[in-house]
Formats: sequence, C-alpha cells, structure tokens
Amino acid sequence: MTVEKQQAAAINQQVIEDFRANGGAVDVALGGFFVGKPVLILHSTGAKTGKQRLNPLVYATHDESYVVGATKGGAPNHPDWFFNVRANPEVTVEVGTDRFPAKAIIVEDGPYRDELYAELVVIMGQFAEYETKTDRRIPVVVLERAD
Repeated sequence: MTVEKQQAAAINQQVIEDFRANGGAVDVALGGFFVGKPVLILHSTGAKTGKQRLNPLVYATHDESYVVGATKGGAPNHPDWFFNVRANPEVTVEVGTDRFPAKAIIVEDGPYRDELYAELVVIMGQFAEYETKTDRRIPVVVLERAD
C-alpha cells in the first residue's frame, strides 16, 4: 500500500469512528471535508481481495435512494470503492444510526446521471470543479435499499 493510500485509510478510519460516535455526524478536524455534510458509510466487498471495505462518502438523496459520486477529487481514475461496487453491487450502507443492505446501481452517462450529479453539486460545491479537473466522466452510484 502506498503512503498516500495509508494516509487516506487513516483519515477514513478517523471519520468512520467519529461518524459512529456522533450518530452519523462528522466533527473530526481531519475530516473537515465532511463536517456539516450528509455522510454515509459504504461497506463494499473488495473486487480483488474479497475483503470488506468501508468508505465515508458525501451523499444526496433522490426519491428513496442515496446517491454518491465517484469523484476522487477529480483524479484521472476512479476511486477504488467504485471498482468494488461494480464487481460486487450488493453493499451495506450506514446513514446516521441506520445500517441496511443496498444494491449499488452505476449511472455513468446521460441526462439521469447529469441530474443526479447536479444534486451532489448542490450539497458539495467542489464536485463541480472536480468535473473540470479530469477528462473522465465521473460516474454516479445510486444506493437502493434492499430490505
């Protein structure tokens, strides 16, 4: 694991611990990106390892589903969790104190994707900038409750 990935994993772990200690709110200074934003914890199965992976993500709601963007800060490649949900779309989601099974539905293009991404931009303004930093089309993932 690279130093960059180790640092990101350590920050994610702190955010997850804070999220759980505060009923879904994030106050950790290192998680400043998440403070005051709606955050969920996505549990996915590693595409290569088969191990459980947890990622804190900012979300929007759409109908009765949760929507997250595979932004990776506008990096040229998708985040690891995206490949996990592509390979294994049955996930678990934590929102507040609720934990439930869900199905991850990837929306990579088209007007529906644009509508969903616009909803994310309202919540997290820098998502608009991320689209200008990369040539890739940032996918959106809809998390539908499976219970």
